[in-house]
Amino acid sequence: MTGRTVLVTGGSGGIGKATATGLAVLGAHVAITGRDRARAESAAAEIRAASGAQVDVFVAELSSQAEVRRLAADVLAKLPRIDVLVNNVGGYWDTRHVTADGLERTFAVNHLAPFLLTQLLLDRLEESAPARVVTVSSNAQASGRIDFGDLQGERSYSGAAAYSQSKLANLLFSYELARRVGSGRITANALHPGVVSTSFGAEDPSGVHRVLVPFLRPFMRSAAKGAMTSIHLSSAPALNRVTGGFFTNGRPTRSSARSYDEAAASRLWKISEELVAA
Repeated sequence: MTGRTVLVTGGSGGIGKATATGLAVLGAHVAITGRDRARAESAAAEIRAASGAQVDVFVAELSSQAEVRRLAADVLAKLPRIDVLVNNVGGYWDTRHVTADGLERTFAVNHLAPFLLTQLLLDRLEESAPARVVTVSSNAQASGRIDFGDLQGERSYSGAAAYSQSKLANLLFSYELARRVGSGRITANALHPGVVSTSFGAEDPSGVHRVLVPFLRPFMRSAAKGAMTSIHLSSAPALNRVTGGFFTNGRPTRSSARSYDEAAASRLWKISEELVAA
């Protein structure tokens, strides 16, 4: 990865930090985003110490579209090239939260933020091509359904359903992006990182999270192991022209039947453009 620049969203902790560290060790110039500057700078210092690589820090709250746009502007001003964009940031909220834009938080952070950021950085990725867009989804996509009649969970909200919907949306976005860029100069792939021991869901945990996670944590993957597929998709030479795939444990696998619904993907793309005014 020497000579390549990678932007990892949500890189101040968990899988994102482990992904950034692994790519920095491979020689990449890494840039990470985080909500809290002190935490992000601390993570960057750790990554530098582990790798000796250049690490840049960008601070943004990705639930806000204004913040996503400011982040993109800052990134474009600072980074003359972007070889890989890792859409890693995401979260789980058991109760319904509304963002500054009036949108349901799970959908806004997990789907609309990477959708908008990718659009805003697409020209730079094209200029840097061959380039890659790697999006962290989850096997929760298998139970996901896109409720076009209630995308924001206004009529009925379940944290689990909102999360599964957003992870399915990640796949629909990734596959549609692969179709739209099509030339092979930019590849788009998604992945399931495994069940990883992080602070995932800690802001607003469900009862299941509170009761079961402490017991299951010893059996969960470390963040470093959870990052392995993200690192593989970002760096493996064999994947230079592989696009529109879903990977688990570093290997391609089939995602849910709903994730391959091209009409749904096109519809979601159009709605997402309207929601971000892209």
